[in-house]
Amino acid sequence: MQSARCRSRLAFLSLALTATSGLLVVVPAQPTLAAGQCREAPGPSVDWSECTKRMLMLGGSILDGANLANADLSGTDLTGSSLKAANVTKANMVRTSLAQSDLTGADFDKVEGYRSDFPGVKASGASFVAAELQRSDFTGADLRTADFTKAELGRAIFVEATFENTHFSMANLSRAQFHSASFKGAVDFTDAFLFLTRIEGVDLTQAKGLKQDQIALACGDPSTKLPPSLTAPPSWPCPDE
Repeated sequence: MQSARCRSRLAFLSLALTATSGLLVVVPAQPTLAAGQCREAPGPSVDWSECTKRMLMLGGSILDGANLANADLSGTDLTGSSLKAANVTKANMVRTSLAQSDLTGADFDKVEGYRSDFPGVKASGASFVAAELQRSDFTGADLRTADFTKAELGRAIFVEATFENTHFSMANLSRAQFHSASFKGAVDFTDAFLFLTRIEGVDLTQAKGLKQDQIALACGDPSTKLPPSLTAPPSWPCPDE
C-alpha cells in the first residue's frame, strides 16, 4: 500500500512539474549579442550601438560607416578620427572631442553634445538635425552642406568656419559666434533664433530666409554685409559681453 501511494504521489508531482515547467526551467546566462559587439575593437562598420564607450582615449580611430547610435561617448577623445558616413544618432557626446576628425556625411541627428569639441573637423554633408550642441566648438570647421535644422546651438563657436548651402532653419543660435566665418554660398536661416548672435564682419549677402526682426536681435557692426532687402538696426554694434 505504501509503495502504491508513493508511486501515485510521484506521478502527481511529475504532472505538476510538466504543467509548470515554463516557470521552473533555469536557463544559464548567456552573453548577449550586444555585449559581444561592445567588446569589439574600433574599426570600419563596427556596431557599438547602445554601448558605453565613455571617458576613453580613441584618438585616430577609423570608424567609417560605424553604428554608434544611442552610444554613450561622453568625455571620450576621438581626436583625429574618421567617422565618414557613421550613424551617431541620439548618442551621448557631452564633452566629447572630435577635433580634426573627418565627419563627412555622418549622421549626428538628436545627439546630446553639450560642450563637445569639433574644431577643424571636415563635416561636409553631415547632419546635426535637432542635436543638442550648446557651447560646442566648431572653430575652423568645414560645414559646407551640413544640416543644423532645429539644432540647439546656444553659445556655439563657429569662428573661422566655412559654410556653403548649410542649413540653420529653426535652429537656436542665441549668442553663437560667427567671427571671421566664411559664407561661400547660400546659407538657410529661415526661422532661426538669432538673439545676440555675433555676426560682426560676416558677409551674409547670400543668406536665405533672413528677416529684419532676426537681424534686429543679432549683433553686427558696420562691416557686416546683409542681403539687399535688410538694413542694419540702430542697436548695432552690441556691447561686448
